[in-house]
Amino acid sequence: VAAAADDGGVYEIDADLLAELDPDCVITQGICDVCAVDRVLVADVIEELGLDAEVVTTDPHSLSDLYDDVHRIGAALGEDAAAADLVADLRSRVEAVRQRTAAIDDRPRVAVFDWMDPVMLAGHWMPEIVAAAGGRYDLVAAGERSTPWEWADIREYDPEVAIAAPCGFDLDQTREHASELTDRPGWSDLSAVADGRVHAMDGHNYVNRPGPRLSDTLEHLAGLLHPDAFDAPPSDVAGPLASPQRIE
Repeated sequence: VAAAADDGGVYEIDADLLAELDPDCVITQGICDVCAVDRVLVADVIEELGLDAEVVTTDPHSLSDLYDDVHRIGAALGEDAAAADLVADLRSRVEAVRQRTAAIDDRPRVAVFDWMDPVMLAGHWMPEIVAAAGGRYDLVAAGERSTPWEWADIREYDPEVAIAAPCGFDLDQTREHASELTDRPGWSDLSAVADGRVHAMDGHNYVNRPGPRLSDTLEHLAGLLHPDAFDAPPSDVAGPLASPQRIE
């Protein structure tokens, strides 16, 4: 990735295909230049091709930002009413979970890892989602970007529920890389490990990408944090983080 970035970027745009499509609207993102093509490259190519296309850039850091993006995309596509209906549905689902978890006193300390080496805690919308799901997320404030953390700080925080959801990884890939967490010193001493509350989650589809599916993420996360009050997530969304056998 670093080498590709030095050569001018991680991604390339098929300019010939884009010119052939001649779009009226191009939707891009500004939240991460590594996760997807960056907005500057998109704007440059559109200008070079002389396309008359509206560029809508999404850069959300909260659920409110997500709702605003849905409205902006709907307006750009001439689908304001459909966007309003979608946002209303998303808000309703989020509020329904919030109301149910508001009555739950036990709010476990949660750590959601969106990278495992180095250790990074998921930021942006995830602190808000964890809180709505009935958990505590004390190390990252709502809206803050995902950043690396010292493992010693994670051990001191001592999460009661740990969720591995690396950016771009599905469940199988997450489990293949589980040792990046489980081989760290003091891993077995964490409350989440001792209590059997360590999970893998499909980060690519449910944690790292800010879209309407985040309402699903909230409902699934509530099932992990409060299994007595919410349905467990489907097995292709989340499940135990299988720890590789260690060699002592």
